[in-house]
Amino acid sequence: MISQGFRMIVGNPTINAKAKASYFRGVGYTCLATQNTRDIVSMDFPKAPCKEGIMAIVKFPTCWDGKNLDSPDHMSHMAYTETGTFETNGKCPSTHPIPTPQLFYEVIWDTKPFNNKADWPADGQPFVWSFGDGVGYGNHGDYIFGWKDNSLQEIMDEKCYINCRTKATQSVAQANKCTIAPTVKEEYDGWLTSLPGVSNAQLRFKADDE
Repeated sequence: MISQGFRMIVGNPTINAKAKASYFRGVGYTCLATQNTRDIVSMDFPKAPCKEGIMAIVKFPTCWDGKNLDSPDHMSHMAYTETGTFETNGKCPSTHPIPTPQLFYEVIWDTKPFNNKADWPADGQPFVWSFGDGVGYGNHGDYIFGWKDNSLQEIMDEKCYINCRTKATQSVAQANKCTIAPTVKEEYDGWLTSLPGVSNAQLRFKADDE
């Protein structure tokens, strides 16, 4: 049973090659034609303006080795399905035989104010992650188990996702009241000479397979 101490990482902010990025096949982007667009996923930033913005997708692997709550690289104890996907009931590999719930998140970036292609650089698209990646392969996510006691297992046993019999449901308004004060003091609004924590020399590294 996955419990306190479990963690995993998917993706890597230093990747700049598609072959390496393809290892994390649950990580990528969707160019939103509407707010409901969920197809045409690319591993790098979209090459053309997206009508309703860009959605970054992070889908964590769903096959566990059944033994380790963590591993030195925070990845090896987990794996993607051997065939297909979690949604299509893909089979877990023999090395990681225990299926786990699908954990994923989607972040929509409002890039509509930058949809005028005339404003884009001649050598590519204009967007860059704060860690200096202007290609997009560095999209990644971390997960640290934060469920209290045995609550997650109880929800899984009940097979519910909202209004569970054994658990109270929190409203979005209640959840949004939870905030964390910044732990690093830095300027991030307005015009900046460089990204926070990234020198101009590091900015917009090129993909090594392009």
